[in-house]
Amino acid sequence: MKLSKGNRLLLLGFILVVIDQVIKVLVKTNMEFGQHFNVIGNWFQILFIENEGMAFGMKFGGTVGKFLLSLFRIGLFAALCWWISSLARKSVDSDGSAVLLEDGTPKVPTGVLVGLTLITAGAFGNIIDSLFYGLIFNYAPFMFGRVVDMLYFPLIDSHWPDWMPIVGGRHFIFFSPVFNFADSCVTVGALYLIFFQYRFFARGE
Repeated sequence: MKLSKGNRLLLLGFILVVIDQVIKVLVKTNMEFGQHFNVIGNWFQILFIENEGMAFGMKFGGTVGKFLLSLFRIGLFAALCWWISSLARKSVDSDGSAVLLEDGTPKVPTGVLVGLTLITAGAFGNIIDSLFYGLIFNYAPFMFGRVVDMLYFPLIDSHWPDWMPIVGGRHFIFFSPVFNFADSCVTVGALYLIFFQYRFFARGE
């Protein structure tokens, strides 16, 4: 049976969330906090840390901020799901064929839907951590779980030259944030939409 475009997007999102959660559970249950190991040289490491919910290890406003961030994520996820569903309906006619503009291009490019699905799946992956990990791993109430991060790419680990003002001689790491697969989905989806699908958004759909 051939899947509809909406169901294909749903399947893609489901697969991405499963990958994200499998990685997190494996790290959470097999590594100690702060433990790390090298995957490729020193520049690709698995480093187990947890954060209060923002991407790339950033924090937001203590307990109240954590609660508000969880609510914001849920609202954003719901809005994205509605938007993707609406665009998917606009992209096909009743007979299942693609709706085209006068110049023959799709009214809603598949790439737009895929990019938005990546962002939505990434957001949902981190929502699961925030809502349920505190309960599952018995350390916090509902909505106050911590997001598991593990991907670390210290591509440059060095020191600033001594002759530089202010920062001379200080330790320098690029890229220092530790993130997870869900963060990657959000980032890749957003960058793809910005660089390759900007014309669609410029139309104001």
